[in-house]
Amino acid sequence: MKKTFAILTLSLVCALSVMAQQPKYVFYFIGDGMGFNQINCTELYLASLNGKIGIEHLAFADLPYATFATSYSADSDVTDSAAAGTALATANKTKNSMLGVSTDTVAVQSIAAWAKASGKKVGICTTVNIDDATPGAFYTHQANRGAHNAIGRELAASGYEYFAGSDFRRPNGDDGTDLHQICADNGYTYAYGYEDGKAKWKNADKLIMVQRKDRKRDIPYAIDREDGDLTLPQIFEIGLNTLMKNNKNGFFFMVEGGAIDHACHGRDAATVIKETIDFDNAIKLALDFYKKHPKETLIVVTADHETGGMVPGNGHYYLNMERLQYQTCSTDAVTEKLTILKKNRMRKTWEDIKNVLSESYGLFTEVPVAWRDEIALFEAYQNAFNGDAKEENWYSVNSALASKARDLLNKSAGVSWASGSHSGGHVPVFAIGVGAEQFHGRLDNTQIPLVINKIAKYKK
Repeated sequence: MKKTFAILTLSLVCALSVMAQQPKYVFYFIGDGMGFNQINCTELYLASLNGKIGIEHLAFADLPYATFATSYSADSDVTDSAAAGTALATANKTKNSMLGVSTDTVAVQSIAAWAKASGKKVGICTTVNIDDATPGAFYTHQANRGAHNAIGRELAASGYEYFAGSDFRRPNGDDGTDLHQICADNGYTYAYGYEDGKAKWKNADKLIMVQRKDRKRDIPYAIDREDGDLTLPQIFEIGLNTLMKNNKNGFFFMVEGGAIDHACHGRDAATVIKETIDFDNAIKLALDFYKKHPKETLIVVTADHETGGMVPGNGHYYLNMERLQYQTCSTDAVTEKLTILKKNRMRKTWEDIKNVLSESYGLFTEVPVAWRDEIALFEAYQNAFNGDAKEENWYSVNSALASKARDLLNKSAGVSWASGSHSGGHVPVFAIGVGAEQFHGRLDNTQIPLVINKIAKYKK
C-alpha cells in the first residue's frame, strides 16, 4: 500500500513538474529590421546623453539568455520581411514576397494558429499596418504579400482576439469590399485610439485597435508622435488587458516594432533609435508582467532581419552620438515642412531653410557645419526649390535636401550605413522565463518558433 502511494505521489509530482515547465503566457517580440547594431547604437546614444563612454542598457538586451540567428530565405541570402516573417511564424523557409506558404505555395500554419488550436487567446500587434508582412505571417497564406484584400479577409477569419497597429492599407477593395464591415461581421469591435481602446476592451470579445480618426491614418514614427497618436506600449497595454480578460488558459502575444525597419530604409539614425526605445518600453511592460507570473511566462525577443547595415563608427576613433538628440522629427517630416515652404508663393531664402534645418536636425546651432558641408546643403536647397530633387526608399520619397541634412547629422554623430535596404546579417535572440534556457547556440530563424512550441507544447 505504501509502495503504491509512493508511486502515485511520484507520478503526481512529475506531472505537476511537466505542467510547471509549460508557460501559460508567451510573448513573442519582433523588432523589424533590428540587427545588433541598431541595439548597440541605441545603447551608445543613451549613454552619451549622460556624458558616458559606453552603453546605457536596454531592458531586453539584458535578458539572461541570448544568442543569434540566421535570416536568409529559401531563394535569397538577403530575405524580405514576408519570407522572414513566415520563418519566424511557421518554422518554414519560403521565397521572398511569399507569406504563410511554402515554396510551392502550400499554406503552412503559424505558431499563433497552434496556440489558438490549443485553447489559448491570441494577440497580433505592430506599429505598422496590421496587414503588413510580419503580422500577416501569423494569420495569412498568400503567394504575394501585396494581396492586401485577401490578407485582410484572412485576418477577419482568424478568430484571434486582438489586433492593433495602423489600419489596413486598403480597407476598401477594388471590388467594393469593406474590410471593416467584414471584421465586424466576424465579431470584431473597432477601437480608434488609446482612449477608445480603454473604453471598449472590457466588453469586446475580439478587438481591433487603430489610430484615432482625427489623426494621421498610419501611426507616426515615435519621434513624430503627438498626443493622441498610438504608441507601442499603449498597444501592448490594451492587448494584454484584452487577452487576460476571462482567460484561464493563457495566451500567445506577438508584438512587432515594425517601424524600426522603415526608419532604417530611410537611413534615419535618430528615428531608428527612438523606435528601438519605443520597442524596449513595450518589452518593459511584459517584464513587469513576468515579475508577477515568473513560473508561467516566457518572453522571446528577436528580429526578422537587419536593415541598412547600420554601424556606430565612420573612420574616426570617437563618436558624437549625443548630437542625434537635436533631431526633433523624422526625415519624412522634414520633407513635409520643406514641401509646404516650396508651395508658399513667397520665395524662401537660404536663411529660412537654415532655420528649418536647425529646428529639425540641430544643424548650425547645436551641431557644427563645416563650410564645405554648408555649400553642399545650399546646392541641395537650390536643386530642391528650383526643381524636384528627391530621394526614394522603400517606404517614402524624401526631399534631397532633407536627405542631405540627415546624412550630415549621421556623419557628425558617427553613424554609417551600408545601404537603404535589408542585409543578410545575423539577428539577435533574447529570452527569459519558463524554458528560456533552451535558446542557445547558433539558431536558424525557423528554429525559434519550434523552440517556443517545444516549451509551450501547442497542438500543431
